[in-house]
Amino acid sequence: MTTGVSEIFTEVTADGVLVMAINRPEQRNAMTKEAAVELAAALDRLDADPEISVGILTGVGPTFCAGMDLKRFAATGERPVVEGRGFGGLVQTPPAKPLIAAVEGWALGGGFELVLAADLVVAAEGAKFGLPEVKRGLIARAGGIFRVPQLLPRPIALELLMTGDPITAARAERYGLINRVVPDGTALAAAKELASAIACNAPLSVRNSKAVAGLSRVWSDDDAFELQKPYTDEVFASEDAAEGPAAFAERRSPVWKAR
Repeated sequence: MTTGVSEIFTEVTADGVLVMAINRPEQRNAMTKEAAVELAAALDRLDADPEISVGILTGVGPTFCAGMDLKRFAATGERPVVEGRGFGGLVQTPPAKPLIAAVEGWALGGGFELVLAADLVVAAEGAKFGLPEVKRGLIARAGGIFRVPQLLPRPIALELLMTGDPITAARAERYGLINRVVPDGTALAAAKELASAIACNAPLSVRNSKAVAGLSRVWSDDDAFELQKPYTDEVFASEDAAEGPAAFAERRSPVWKAR
């Protein structure tokens, strides 16, 4: 079923993947306050709906997202920020469930910062990623100035941040910033394939794996085994932990209950 709410389109696939598409193609999908509020609502749905396992964020048309709508910012001071969630309704508080960015064309400024807030990235060959804020007298404060150095080698990160020049999908893949580069026009289809490979797994196992992978970035090795216990113990005590081995032994597909 597909629904349109002004500036964000959503679609839930048969295998429980929520596709969220920024729908301002004539404005290169530049982010507005309205779109940010709608995207935040879609992400709330992603986490709340037990029938949905994975989210995909993409853009309608040839551009993923050109960042903040600078014309609106210049005219009215409008900032596409949602309280508690940040730019685009995403960057400050990403969803607990996996989120894949499917990128065609440009991902600039806040658009790139939306990508950086995703867990996995599928990009078309012609995609480009950049943080041009320094060229506008601004700064990449929606996650760019600290997530780019976390994900890229420091010299490459500083080049992006200080020159404002973009990098290609091929170069981004070389440095591990994105997962897959695919032919132009196929990023969403490839992202759906990747999402399906995740959606067939035990939801609680996937969600808690994501949680620990994020939290453990600030854990020491000495602390990590103890601090992971609330997440790993929850999984091993779940019904799904019994269902998985049983389904394997009986040579059938598992029926997950996310508990």
